[in-house]
Amino acid sequence: MGYAQLVIGPAGSGKSTYCSSLYQHCETVGRSIHIVNLDPAAENFDYPVAMDIRELISLEDVMEELGLGPNGGLIYCMEHLEENLDDWLTEELDNYLDDDYLVFDCPGQIELFSHVPVLKNFVEHLRRKNFNVCVVYLLDSQFITDVTKFISGCMASLSAMVQLELPHVNILSKMDLVTNKRDIENYLDPEPRTLLAELNQRMAPQFEKLNKSLIELVDQYSMVSFLPLDLRKESSIQYILSQIDNSIQYGEDADVKVKDFDPEDD
Repeated sequence: MGYAQLVIGPAGSGKSTYCSSLYQHCETVGRSIHIVNLDPAAENFDYPVAMDIRELISLEDVMEELGLGPNGGLIYCMEHLEENLDDWLTEELDNYLDDDYLVFDCPGQIELFSHVPVLKNFVEHLRRKNFNVCVVYLLDSQFITDVTKFISGCMASLSAMVQLELPHVNILSKMDLVTNKRDIENYLDPEPRTLLAELNQRMAPQFEKLNKSLIELVDQYSMVSFLPLDLRKESSIQYILSQIDNSIQYGEDADVKVKDFDPEDD
């Protein structure tokens, strides 16, 4: 049984920084993980790249040869990856053991995990290869300045949850850069009625029914819970990793080690 994190989120939400910090943490505690780059536009990395989509296709080459723009070129690259799951990806996965832990650093284009089926098919391929997969959805905490932006972030995360149908861990990233943490803490585990009251205050009266439906949807899917990530604190990274491990049952199939005791004297 293999284990994998699919690290997604809007562009600039700190996905690569999270992957780098996670790798450093695991290296410190003596745990083995492998970071995979799934962004064909990536250039610089702060972590060792175990697998790299650019060995299959790169955005720069696609834009130059096909005359596509950045967004169209990235979709083309990811669809090319989808077409080569049985070849390139399978060959790369064969280099790892059954119990290896992979972390996939994904591009930030929201359509890839909201309605385009590329990542969904990618995940299904991992499952066929006997991987337990968890989505790690990052949202920039500096983006959460009021209730409307919080609900917008929840809707994007919910869209990914419905599309990918995987265990889902939501993270507010860049907490170390937030100046007023009290404002953010109100959105880590908020009360739905409080959210609705704040939303009604900011929106026109004709949106009250819509606001109520949105809050009920968020509450129904348990999307109002985010984990704060402060990269200055090892305990923060450790706690988030433990939550992810729990969601994919990492380590639960390990053999129980029983300490040997001398037999009792008769």
